[in-house]
Amino acid sequence: MAGRARHPFRRRVRDGAEALPEVEISELDGIRSLHLGSETVQSSMDVDDPVRLVLSYSRAMMGWLLFNDAPRHVLQIGLGGGSFARWIDFYLRDAKSVAVDIHPQVIAVARAFFELPEEGERFEIVEADGAEYVKILRESTDAILVDGFDGFQIVDALTTEDFFADCRRALSPQGVFVTNWWSGDKRYQVFLERLLNVFEGRVIELPAASHGNVAVMAFKDSPAPTSFAALEKRARALEPRFHLEFVEMVGRLKANNLHSASRLMI
Repeated sequence: MAGRARHPFRRRVRDGAEALPEVEISELDGIRSLHLGSETVQSSMDVDDPVRLVLSYSRAMMGWLLFNDAPRHVLQIGLGGGSFARWIDFYLRDAKSVAVDIHPQVIAVARAFFELPEEGERFEIVEADGAEYVKILRESTDAILVDGFDGFQIVDALTTEDFFADCRRALSPQGVFVTNWWSGDKRYQVFLERLLNVFEGRVIELPAASHGNVAVMAFKDSPAPTSFAALEKRARALEPRFHLEFVEMVGRLKANNLHSASRLMI
């Protein structure tokens, strides 16, 4: 691996960082997975095809490409096993990707066992609190992907109105915020209402194909396209390019969000 890129932001400030969960690895039938202090799978990699997004929630989180398939900068809060990092490095060749994680052991394990891209101009890892790191950005990232669990539930600091507001300020004019939430979390509706408030209602939900995860997307400004005809046309064009089930995603968007006969109401 090449020398690791240096970054001026190196603070880890969240309270209780010393109590971060232990990182464990499992492997079954060629799928290597990362766990944080529980049996819950946080991230998985196909050893024979590391770029493939194994988990359905990770594929759903890439649904934002229906609205912008040529990002120049992507911020990931939560590195995990590097699923997004590998996928972005392979498919989005013009994008700079920055992955922020507060857990040094996660970073070390991902580097050692999960075939991360070479760190340099196009990909960088920052050991920091993502909720603090995002504050240094101003209208400079096209997508923020948040996947921050502690092994049992989403990290509280990544669900506050202040955090959502910081993310909105960090986004470029046509930027999108994407977060992975669990539909069975009793706090889900509270989180959603906060996000709707900060992003002035420009929020849609894309359930994963399995396991109850939901990719929740919030747009800084009104996105395009929103007509189902245009989204389905784009989905058909994106599927062979990115090898993800975009046509099916459009169907799930239609089934799970407010819409008229012809368009999403975003």
